[in-house]
Amino acid sequence: MKAIILAAGYGTRLLRDLQNANCEEFRHLLGIPKPLFPIGHLPLISHWVAAFDAIDGVAEIFVVTNGHYYAKFEEWAQKHKSVTVINDGTKSNEGRLGAIACLQLVLDKFGIDDHIIVVAGDTLFFEDFSIRDVLANFDKLQRGNDQTNLVLAYLCKDEETKNYGILETDANFRVMTLKEKPSAEETDSRRACPCFYLLSKYTLPLIQVFLEEKKNAPIAEKDAPGHFIAWLVSRKPVFVHMISGRFDVGNLPSYISCNNYFLDKMHNLTDYLQ
Repeated sequence: MKAIILAAGYGTRLLRDLQNANCEEFRHLLGIPKPLFPIGHLPLISHWVAAFDAIDGVAEIFVVTNGHYYAKFEEWAQKHKSVTVINDGTKSNEGRLGAIACLQLVLDKFGIDDHIIVVAGDTLFFEDFSIRDVLANFDKLQRGNDQTNLVLAYLCKDEETKNYGILETDANFRVMTLKEKPSAEETDSRRACPCFYLLSKYTLPLIQVFLEEKKNAPIAEKDAPGHFIAWLVSRKPVFVHMISGRFDVGNLPSYISCNNYFLDKMHNLTDYLQ
């Protein structure tokens, strides 16, 4: 199995917050891509790399970023020999490829024909999360049907549905549909779906099919990874693995809260995410 970390975003919302803060305390973060922001005593993305390195089932780790931040990631990767950094060639948010196109770029460049883990480079989960538990669930589902894919979900509040992709499932936790940012009245589900997917190797050819179908669509439809999952559920089986929650680092207040939590509560946690 390969792990692909999506880190080609430009972090425009957080960058805007940092510029508006005009505060010496955060000035050192200007020019740093969000996946490399310090969370506790490590860059955010390093938490994932440490966890993947500790798990036998993950053979390689790919990080796809953009041309603007490529040098920063290359410098960071010098300390992580298991990581290969890929440059998507873009230099601005307006010219971005989108997350799904970046995923296809990695598949094409390295000829990947294996199950993959896809994770957003700005995502972290609560400390009870375990990659090994997710992999065990995926292996069990694969034994029943090798076409099966697995995504995560956690319960959100009524007022939060409009911020997330929301999964509607059957009684066996198979995804029936993913609704992108619905109001609380538009769905009975409260299962928010973060960007952490286990995709069967038999699903990978469909990524290119999706991109071909969406080639003339607005970039938003190729950028948010949930659009691919929404498209996929009618073509391949997709099941849900429930987790307790995730840390949000989308803006400056949430970043500060997350970083302080790690500094205060998780500095002695040696097997985080594993």
